[in-house]
Amino acid sequence: MDFESADRYGNRRAYQRPGPSQVPERANKVCFHWRAGRCNRHPCAFLHSELPEHMPTDGPAKRGHQQGHASRNPASAGAPPSKWGKGRAGGKAPDKVCNYFLAGNCSYGERCRFLHTWFMSDSFSLLTQLQGHQKVVTGIALPSGSDKLYSCSKDESVRVWDTQTGQCVGVINMGSEVGCMISEGPWLFIGVSNAVKAWNTQTVTDQSLDGPIGQVYSLTVGNGLLFAGTQDARILAWKFSAAGNVFEPAASLSGHRLAVVSLVAGAMKLYSGSMDNSIKVWDLATFQCLQTLTDHTSVVMSVLCWDHFLLSSSLDNTIKVWVATESGNLEVTYTHEEEHVTTCALGVLALCGMLDAEGKPVVLCSCNDNIIRVYDLPSFSERGKIFSKEEMRAIQIGPGGLFFTGDGTGELKVWRWSTKQNN
Repeated sequence: MDFESADRYGNRRAYQRPGPSQVPERANKVCFHWRAGRCNRHPCAFLHSELPEHMPTDGPAKRGHQQGHASRNPASAGAPPSKWGKGRAGGKAPDKVCNYFLAGNCSYGERCRFLHTWFMSDSFSLLTQLQGHQKVVTGIALPSGSDKLYSCSKDESVRVWDTQTGQCVGVINMGSEVGCMISEGPWLFIGVSNAVKAWNTQTVTDQSLDGPIGQVYSLTVGNGLLFAGTQDARILAWKFSAAGNVFEPAASLSGHRLAVVSLVAGAMKLYSGSMDNSIKVWDLATFQCLQTLTDHTSVVMSVLCWDHFLLSSSLDNTIKVWVATESGNLEVTYTHEEEHVTTCALGVLALCGMLDAEGKPVVLCSCNDNIIRVYDLPSFSERGKIFSKEEMRAIQIGPGGLFFTGDGTGELKVWRWSTKQNN
């Protein structure tokens, strides 16, 4: 894509806010809201600077210099000896991003003490922002042989973007909320309420695949089959018939108790994550359930195959790494916990594995605090962060070191991995 590149931190570094308050009786107290990056009182009765170390503090100032920094978690105690999680401990989080900037209403501008940026990393840069959707982006796809980028949203539309100009060149009304979208070859598959829409972007033909009851939340392709995870807890499969140039029903997999919200296929197996907190492993040849994994304590939002491992994320704030034992069953070999400074519990919404500009494996981990954390694999050492106004549920790999994210406001962002020479 020929998009203009932003600087290393997306926008600009920040500057110190005005100095301490002139109110004598409060001159030994640091403004709690200033520390959090959201003080809008000007002038403020409290200090907008840190106290010298020898001065006593009380009230909010007792929180000291640790406030505003994301915590680093040591590897889980008791984890089996392996390479997973090595290197996670140690290191200091970068400066704090201004919450008001993220919300679009920082009144301090260039004088703000905190960073005005959409990301923190030397490993990638923001190329451009694509606006048009009115609700959360639920899927992003790039069909083979097409020069168009497709995005779908709960605003009931699919948007078509020109990859050279970044302009929206088409809007398709789907008639209901779009829950997910994937591409396979020239085909685009879109999950809507009570159906999956199949479009061939080369022949401009389409087909509606009936069978789902309720919203289609997840789609994947494996062993020549299209699979859909549905609101009624089933997984439906279709096979393409070249003779009739149509998709025909192939199987219906039952076993989950609640909606199937995540699917991935690999090594002749299908893995499904559900709102019933479980992951099921299915044989793609027989459609039999081989194993049910129950280690998560909340909704399994995403499943990802990486090498011979399975990674899963959940609203229980964890990413679990599974490996097959000698018996062939999967067991957890490492658990990564997201325990960052926040006013509410974190949930891990989406995982996306990819290679950086140097071919090293990384995983992008989207949490419901509106941050994507980028980790090296298998160490889970943090490489950077991506910020947004609302949570990001859609992450997609692109060609030429590009990747894409879509957030709850309906905005897409285009990113590019950077080589060391370009840093």
